[in-house]
Amino acid sequence: MRRTAATLVLAPVIIAAAAVTVSSETPRIQVVADPVAPRVDVIIDGKPFTSYMYPREEKKPYLYPLRTAKGTVVTRGWPVEPRPNERVDHPHHIGMWFNYGSVNGLDFWNNSNAIPADRAPRMGTVVHKRVIEASSGRDKGELNVEMDWVDSKGTLLLKENTHFIFRGDATSRTIDRVTRLTAMKEPVVFGESKEGVLGIRVARGLEQPSNAADVFTDATGQASKTKVVNNEGVTGNYVGSDGKTGDAVWGTRGPWTMLKGQVEGEEVTLAILDHPGNPGYPTYWHARGYGLYAANNLGQNAFDPKQPEVKRTLAPGESMTFRHRVMIVSGPAEPARMNTEHKKFASEK
Repeated sequence: MRRTAATLVLAPVIIAAAAVTVSSETPRIQVVADPVAPRVDVIIDGKPFTSYMYPREEKKPYLYPLRTAKGTVVTRGWPVEPRPNERVDHPHHIGMWFNYGSVNGLDFWNNSNAIPADRAPRMGTVVHKRVIEASSGRDKGELNVEMDWVDSKGTLLLKENTHFIFRGDATSRTIDRVTRLTAMKEPVVFGESKEGVLGIRVARGLEQPSNAADVFTDATGQASKTKVVNNEGVTGNYVGSDGKTGDAVWGTRGPWTMLKGQVEGEEVTLAILDHPGNPGYPTYWHARGYGLYAANNLGQNAFDPKQPEVKRTLAPGESMTFRHRVMIVSGPAEPARMNTEHKKFASEK
């Protein structure tokens, strides 16, 4: 690994995309811990879907990459596996993750190995502790993991228990993430921040067109030295449950949003569904055209200055639970379908 304050370069994460031999006795949905590497692989119908990654050099675990039922990758590769024509901003945006920008005054969201040393004391880290259980099955695969939210000195603030449920069929992939955060020895205060909580950094094709100049990777995956306007292959468009589209979705509240576009020639719909049992339901959408797609259940004034600031405090031993569903659909999906999907998700406890 080569690291500077502004650049993060990790050794490539090689996750085979070839089909896995499936016998009549093999579960359709396999959740398999790697015997050596810090990851747990998820395979559906013999094809890789995603992996739960927890490398020690990172500041949080994450799912990476996310794929469609056809195998198309819908998450950005940089900085883990740089691909040509990708943005090189926000090195903390990797795959799909969960954390927040204001926890006892600490910033968990923006932490990465690119953070300068003088900012490190103001950052928080989510540390993978153990895989509690990984199970495979015909209709779903499940993964239960435990993590610690710690400050720069390693002091434990929150204990996280997360339950992933993976499903898929011929045209879709689904992830349920149920996360319980429990305060430990001291009260934990979640302040106002737009940075949270469930985030996905999407592939180039799902970004929205932009007239702003930026830095992109070249044919070898290295960052260019100059900024340019580049909309090559960019086709994304957000669609909110309230009917708003594009950049207008940012800062709105709603039970779901969709992000539509084409990735490597495949028409894709990526959707996040918020559960009515979540704090702050319906969530605010931190949906940026450059490729950040996030549901923020804890911010309020950060999105709408007319709203009062909200602080949520967990006393020692108290917990807060979040439940989200992420859907990756091959092909178009209309609002009527998302309304139906959300109604089904909302009925689940």
